[in-house]
Parts: sequence; structure tokens; C-alpha cells
Amino acid sequence: MIQLNSIEKYHRSGLKKHYILKNINLNIEEGEFVTIMGPSGAGKSTLLHILGMLENSTGGSYRFYDYEISKMNEQKKNELHKQYMGFVFQAYHLIDELTVYENIETPLIYRGIKNSERKSLVADVLDRFNIVAKKDLFPHQLSGGQQQLVGIARAIITKPKIILADEPTGNLHTSQGEEIMDLFKQLNQKDGVTIVQVTHSESNAAYGNRIVNLLDGWVQNDVNAPQLAQ
Repeated sequence: MIQLNSIEKYHRSGLKKHYILKNINLNIEEGEFVTIMGPSGAGKSTLLHILGMLENSTGGSYRFYDYEISKMNEQKKNELHKQYMGFVFQAYHLIDELTVYENIETPLIYRGIKNSERKSLVADVLDRFNIVAKKDLFPHQLSGGQQQLVGIARAIITKPKIILADEPTGNLHTSQGEEIMDLFKQLNQKDGVTIVQVTHSESNAAYGNRIVNLLDGWVQNDVNAPQLAQ
């Protein structure tokens, strides 16, 4: 599904290069649940943004399915992102002026889905996430956990092949975080959605099957995740 070969990300300062990522080689198969970990400044979010086509690398090759992303223009990358990917942010990134229903509906509007089909899809997702009663509320009227549920609902409404999550439980209480992680595991195991998450949490990492540890922009190791206690 994903092949990264010698991916680099750096900024120039005069003649010097300041590396954020260096020589990243990483394969992710369809249906995996991969966690990216490492200390602050290790390059975790930058790597996730490159995977999500939200940011460009400055060297190396990125293949997504049969597409060579490194050689594509921004329009084509945006099209692929919308077609295949859902992104979940720590800060939720909901649109304050829109209701829960309208926030979830927005990706479908961007895709040109007809109104009748949009209504059906949004109704299904609202029901699945048990947030039908919240559909007419605005983000500021929701708890953090509820806002993140809406963010995930918005991310999966287009049935993405892969979800990329950047510290998805970082602003949540423990019980809310567990609810979100249980949902990710369900999406992965029952729906076959590939998930790549960035987290500092070892308990969150245990929901997946692989942990990629970054240190100073390098892949320090790539290991199997510990089994989650039942």
C-alpha cells in the first residue's frame, strides 16, 4: 500500500541542511495498524503529514498503491488524499460555524455527492457513533471526546482506505481516549481500514500491530506491538 524509500525532509539555512527526517525506509501493508512513536522533535508528525500528502518530502520516493507521489502535482495529490484518506487531528479541526451534521457532511459535498445520498450516509454514521442527538449542536457545545468522535465520523464518511491520526487522544480524558482507540481497533479489524497513528502513549500503541520508533529523524526500530490486555 505504502512504500517509502530514502525519504528526507530538511530546511536550508544558507549552505546547511537542517534535517527533520533522514533516510526513512518504511513499508505499510493494507490492513495494518501502525503506530509512530518517539520523543518530541523526532519527526513523527512530519512523517505522518508526508504520508497524508499534506506536506512534501525534499528527497526520496513515496509510492502509494501504484502512484509515485513524489512526482505528482498538488492537484493530483489532493484528489488522491480525498479519495483514499481520512485524517484525524489532536485539535479536532472542526468548523466552528457548522453543526455536527454539517461538519460530517462537508467531505461529501467536496466530492460532489448528491444530497439524497449525503443524507443517507450521514444518518448511518451518526447512528453508528451514537451521536444522532448531537447532530444540530455546534462544536463548542460538545465535550472533547464528543468533538473527537465527530472528527473521526467526518474522517470515515467517505470510506477511506487509510486513516492517519495525529495524537488522536492527546486532549482527552482516559475513558474518552479508550473509547476512541476502541473505535479505531473496530475500524481496523471489522472494516479493514489501515490505520497509522502518531502517539506518545504506550497503551494506545498496544491497540496496533507495529510500532515504528523515530529518533532525531531516523527510524530507530520497527517492532511488533505488545498484545493489548483483554
